[in-house]
Amino acid sequence: MTAPDRADAASRLRPRRSCLAVPGSNPRFLEKAQGLPADQVFLDLEDACAPLAKEDARHTIVKALNEGDWTGKTRVVRVNDWTTHWTYRDVITVVEGAGPNLDCIMLPKVQDAQQVIALDLLLTQIEKTMGFEIGRIGIEAQIENAKGLVNVDEIAGASPRLETIVFGPADFMASINMKSLVVGEQPPGYPADAYHYILMRILMAARMHDLQAIDGPYLQIRNVDGFREVAGRAAALGYDGKWVLHPGQVEAANEVFSPSQEDYDHAELILDAYDYCTSAEGGMKGSAMLGDEMIDEASRKMALVVAGKGRAAGMSRTSTFQPPEA
Repeated sequence: MTAPDRADAASRLRPRRSCLAVPGSNPRFLEKAQGLPADQVFLDLEDACAPLAKEDARHTIVKALNEGDWTGKTRVVRVNDWTTHWTYRDVITVVEGAGPNLDCIMLPKVQDAQQVIALDLLLTQIEKTMGFEIGRIGIEAQIENAKGLVNVDEIAGASPRLETIVFGPADFMASINMKSLVVGEQPPGYPADAYHYILMRILMAARMHDLQAIDGPYLQIRNVDGFREVAGRAAALGYDGKWVLHPGQVEAANEVFSPSQEDYDHAELILDAYDYCTSAEGGMKGSAMLGDEMIDEASRKMALVVAGKGRAAGMSRTSTFQPPEA
């Protein structure tokens, strides 16, 4: 069996409105995370684990993945980056121990495509050795410095296992000497959005390869209004979700990265109207009117995006399409 091709990888993308970070060394937090309404939970072996705690944390994570109830959540483990001596053992211990109960490995501080390829090869060797389905475990690549951003196009196309490109703002801010100590907020004295280019660069690379784009954390965990503002900017660009560091941010992320009920209903109506107008019953027309709005193939594509987000969020329609009278 071969690894899935790009089309297969794109078709398995899952909701990631809220991506909850949980220290892999804290059993109490790991248990609590199972009951929170986050779309994704990533169990962290990197920054959230002290160096002396990492080895035990690997086994704590394996136990949590195998024995916990993660129903409805994408299960991810963030390993340490390839410049450390922990990475290979992180991957081997976690994947061999809990591979069937793991959806993705997140690789931090990715700087070039070869780092993703190396992780892909290691995952494949483990899957073959253990008799797991080859290619099922995905990869999330985190961009955290200037080199990674410059190489993000090649990184995004490095492996069919890739599912997301993730922005890591804290390390990135440090790597470019940004004049700020508040992760996620604008640097003082800058009159525009200092993150716009970075976010758009990542988004373009992700979309070119049918991947999801995820914004990084907002560290002022009790400032939910600030979180909503920052998350709203990423959502407006087209990002699929954002990291959350505290239970209080989960609901806000799920709301910000879901369409409004009005937009969701309208998107479903556009899809129904377009299906009708292009059918034999509807006259096989290339465009039609939906109320005062003309819709066509481009409208359908835009509506698919909004409707897809609404369906993934579990939204229900509150209106139905009525074909025009002859």
